[in-house]
Amino acid sequence: MSAGGPLNTFPRLLRRNASQFGSHAAIRHKDLGIWQTWTWAQVLEIVRAYAVGLQRLGLERGDTIAIVGSNRPKLYWTVMAAQMVRAIPVPVYSDAVADELSYVLGHADVKFVAAQDQEQVDKVLSVQERVPHLQKIVYDEHRGMRDYDHARLVKIDDVIADGRAALAGDDSLAARLDALIDAGEGADTSIILYTSGTTGASKGVMLSAERCIEAATDTAKFDKLTENDVALAYLPLAWVGDHYLNYAQGIVAGFCMACPEGPQTVEQDLREIGPTFYFAPPRVFETMLTRLMIRMEDAAAIKRGMFHYFLEVARRHGEAILTGKPVPLSGRLLYAIGRLLVYEPLKNVLGLTRVRVAYTAGEAIGPDLFVFFRSIGLNLKQLYGQTEAFLYVTCQPDGEIFADTVGPPAPHVDIRIAENGEVLFKSPGMFVQYFKDQAKTAETLTPDGYVKTGDAGFFDEKTGHLKIIDRAKDVGRLKDGTMFAPKYLENRLKFYPNIKEAVTFGDGRDFVTAMINIDPTAVSNWAERNNVAYGSYQELASHPQVYEMVARNIAEMNASLVQEKVMAGAQVRRFMILHKELDADDGELTRTLKVRRGFVADRYAALLTAFYNGSKEADISTEVTFEDGRKGRMSARLRIYDLPTQVASGLEKAA
Repeated sequence: MSAGGPLNTFPRLLRRNASQFGSHAAIRHKDLGIWQTWTWAQVLEIVRAYAVGLQRLGLERGDTIAIVGSNRPKLYWTVMAAQMVRAIPVPVYSDAVADELSYVLGHADVKFVAAQDQEQVDKVLSVQERVPHLQKIVYDEHRGMRDYDHARLVKIDDVIADGRAALAGDDSLAARLDALIDAGEGADTSIILYTSGTTGASKGVMLSAERCIEAATDTAKFDKLTENDVALAYLPLAWVGDHYLNYAQGIVAGFCMACPEGPQTVEQDLREIGPTFYFAPPRVFETMLTRLMIRMEDAAAIKRGMFHYFLEVARRHGEAILTGKPVPLSGRLLYAIGRLLVYEPLKNVLGLTRVRVAYTAGEAIGPDLFVFFRSIGLNLKQLYGQTEAFLYVTCQPDGEIFADTVGPPAPHVDIRIAENGEVLFKSPGMFVQYFKDQAKTAETLTPDGYVKTGDAGFFDEKTGHLKIIDRAKDVGRLKDGTMFAPKYLENRLKFYPNIKEAVTFGDGRDFVTAMINIDPTAVSNWAERNNVAYGSYQELASHPQVYEMVARNIAEMNASLVQEKVMAGAQVRRFMILHKELDADDGELTRTLKVRRGFVADRYAALLTAFYNGSKEADISTEVTFEDGRKGRMSARLRIYDLPTQVASGLEKAA
């Protein structure tokens, strides 16, 4: 307990951290190649000055302030300062296009915006007519901003300096600020996080301070996080994962957040900072492994041989050694040699040497990928979560790790399965309501207060852990009654390094079809090694040998489906490789890189028609959005590839 009441608001926790861990690193940032560090005591002093400066600009209790940009100390301090004056931070995805940005800023009645740099300021200014409540824009990086009209633009450094001067010149200001912190209530809205909009318009999820802190406290204890841990804060600020894993757990446990220099330097910064707590979506681990395998293909034969030999040793004994289970002496000796020659050097190259706890979530991770990282000694675990839960719904405890489940309920979380198979939960961090949308709030909650996740799942009888099948509304049936779970099939396809993205169709149809995005890194490396010439992504994607390679991957998945009675009839019978990568700027993916299946079906309706009318080719012309916001069109004639159906005997029958 602090002098100002229970530790159920982030400003009071920040004050506690400055008192208990004052000299410990709170946040680090790599700027111009140099790591800069701020202690908890320094952060508290800066945030107090920033809070007073924002007040003097007109930010008041209950006002909303948007944060637009990448992971930067001053943007995190904006969240802290806003909470200190009982205002409400609203993070926005840094790569949001103008329409997405204006929707969030307008819907949230944003009064202030904290922007990272000139690019983000320009985006805000371009939509300011659609944001009637906007009064001020504060910004971090001043490069390129000299000739702007500064009537409503203020440097964050200047806001902090003004607040610092005001505190120095008026002793009563500090007392009033402390009184404001003491008066903060756990029920205060701590933040509004907008959903990714997979199924429609984004919803503003209102989270209270005490619920956020209670949930973060539970999981910090669960994974034994302390002030001595370090996390790399590279996830989007607007995503619940960053606010929970880095911000909330960081303040609760007192550990250090390290901000990379930029999105392009994350891999290098990961190696330099050596985090002890790490989260990455499956796509990041897939990229790590793909690049690793590409490098090994170019290594000397003796190195490749040693690499593959000790990987086999790791597959046999790594999981048992990691979880402390009995392993024969010969296995332990071989694994020890492998650790010295292969596993530790691999983890060092990837920046994972010091990681004590690692998590993945967001999409299903391939069993082979999951097992690979665990077998080389990385304590990688899975969790299942949602913005409405303030992330954790389930998580895997040490010693109970299974590749095909997402774990049992997280601490103090209650889960039940509805009659239609939908997963329902109650959790310490569950949301208060959707901002300005009572109807959606009521629709999402059951009469007895459980949150409807929209996901279909079940508890595995052997382990008691939850398994997620798909979005409940997306699970359908083929005409013959076979279950069609598109996400399940798509995740299986994405286990192959050549396939970056897949979208499957089949509900109410005679058979399953798939649209494929190849992985440019993996396939271009294959092309280089096999002397396959190409001039663009479109040319590579349409190459006959690439089609044959992807066809083998899909055929292998189809063969594995034969062993699953429920899904055996849902094999992919026809596929095509799209002429362009699915893109969030084009509306095909959410900002968290989830496929918007309904949008894709509408956008590529002509291709769907061709799938099911027997055509061998299909013409398509689509509008694309370039990085600078300009629009263009991309046209192509796509080949449709037919696959035979696999049967249990190993024989094939005509498709």
